[in-house]
Amino acid sequence: MRVSGQRRSTIKDVAEAAEVGVATVSRVLSGTGSASPATREKVLAAAARLDYRPSALGRNLRRQRTGGIGLLVPDITDPFYGRLTDGVLTCAQSAGEPVMIGTTRDDPEREAQLIGSLIEESVERVIAVPSGDGEMWGPAFRAGLSVVFAERPVQGRENIPTVVADDRTGVRTAVEYLAGLGHRRIAFLSRHGQAQRVRAFREALDALGVPVDEELIVRAHSSRDSAYAAASGLFQHRPDLTAVLAGGNMLGEAAVLAAKELDFRVPRDVSLIMFDDVPWAELCYPPLTVISQPAQDMGYRAAELVLREGRRSRTVTLPTELIVRGSCGPRR
Repeated sequence: MRVSGQRRSTIKDVAEAAEVGVATVSRVLSGTGSASPATREKVLAAAARLDYRPSALGRNLRRQRTGGIGLLVPDITDPFYGRLTDGVLTCAQSAGEPVMIGTTRDDPEREAQLIGSLIEESVERVIAVPSGDGEMWGPAFRAGLSVVFAERPVQGRENIPTVVADDRTGVRTAVEYLAGLGHRRIAFLSRHGQAQRVRAFREALDALGVPVDEELIVRAHSSRDSAYAAASGLFQHRPDLTAVLAGGNMLGEAAVLAAKELDFRVPRDVSLIMFDDVPWAELCYPPLTVISQPAQDMGYRAAELVLREGRRSRTVTLPTELIVRGSCGPRR
């Protein structure tokens, strides 16, 4: 029995005691998803020892909730997610709603832990840039939370309101611009959560009759070191490329640094376009051509959706814009 005043056990405590991941604990205690009998027994035994009750996953908590919005983003230091967060906070403040912010680092296990924590804290609504799959979000939906996704949809959860940028048009416009300058060997630097942008990139090349070279589509993990390694490896292994489209500002930063260190001159040797407009993009030399997306508006609209009672499920798509600067030139 728990001693009065003792810290309440959390889903992370159960995961550590059972020597499994947080997502596995969530699946077992919520009764969904797959888990072996041995794993299930370990989780249930650990939960019993720690006096962790399934109600902590949110069953029957609707009456006890006190409101508030949980906001989950990959990295609060990333300028894009910083602006998205500012949009959420601006809207929430006008509605008198507090916001709890958590950073997932694009780690599904950490995301599952944070979801569990938000449920335990009796938060009513959640806005998230999701890292995990639809199953990962099962506990939140079963607990009755209102959820809105931002920037990325979740496969299998197409019925959940989502606010996204028009990635398809943004990528197509950028690829068409590069092709108009004579480029054919165009690379794409991507990271977790950018499957739609990669798909749009392939579609844009195909529409222009440019063969898709899979070696020129490179994926990095969600860290600056990984982004730099991906960009540097791309330049070294494919020196014949003539243009790079970076899927985000961290990847664009990595491409600029790698090109400089490997003596690729921009735009004489390689043309660069980056998704997302950030202050340094206009200040670097040459200024970077970017696909601008309305991050703050994305956050504000997501907050509007999650605060609106009785809303219908829908996807809000916000426009992107190609801003041409000095980092692109004719094919060498």
